[in-house]
Amino acid sequence: MAKLYLKFEQAVLKEYDLKDGSSVTIGRLPDNGVHIDNLAVSGHHARIVWEADHFVLEDNNSLNGTFVNNRRVSRTPLKHGDNILIGKHTLSYWDEARRSAGDVPHAEPTHASPPVPAMEATVVLDTRKAKEMIAQQAHAATPGAAAVPAKERIGLLQVMDGKTDQHQYVLSGKLTVIGKSDMASIKLKGWFAPKVAAVINKRDGKYFIAASEKDVKVKVDGAEIAGQKELNEGNVIEVAGVKLSFGFGD
Repeated sequence: MAKLYLKFEQAVLKEYDLKDGSSVTIGRLPDNGVHIDNLAVSGHHARIVWEADHFVLEDNNSLNGTFVNNRRVSRTPLKHGDNILIGKHTLSYWDEARRSAGDVPHAEPTHASPPVPAMEATVVLDTRKAKEMIAQQAHAATPGAAAVPAKERIGLLQVMDGKTDQHQYVLSGKLTVIGKSDMASIKLKGWFAPKVAAVINKRDGKYFIAASEKDVKVKVDGAEIAGQKELNEGNVIEVAGVKLSFGFGD
């Protein structure tokens, strides 16, 4: 089964399964299989379809275009390790079953069909900034499925201050999203709370936190972090007006 990893900068936001014979749409409207809530993404930006024995990526006449491995495309077959740049987000395509010797290592998810809301106009990306983003994505880290230790500890977050939907959270998944969006595992309350403030990735039994946007500040033990930071027992996280204590369960 092929997979897509939705990433913003170095943070993996979500993982999608692509079943043989299926197709999936990508865009800013919530009726897409891969929903990317960013103004640089068109409502129905692109789609991935099954063709004979492989997946094909098709651009849907999007305003800012669709790029695969730094090259703008209208339609192209996907191969294991391809990086798809859409707006400011990257979709990394993994297909171990059909991986060839020369490939670089690098879903139709079930969803209801919600009513399509009115959408703000797609923002045109500045050409220079778009080129810079493409160059940055070329050096992005490759996502991978790490082996799960036989007896690993599970992370816990205890809310110390701020408005959330629970007082304690068990970090049992590979990805924990902090924000007020529907995909958030830790739901922030408040009118001005960001949709996605930060993400916590679990790799090899360790937990790493990163801000989701450049204008969101994340502090660990009072110090603002840049990029990803590993969390350790007793760390205090501050993000979007919420303070949480990190630890491990039994």
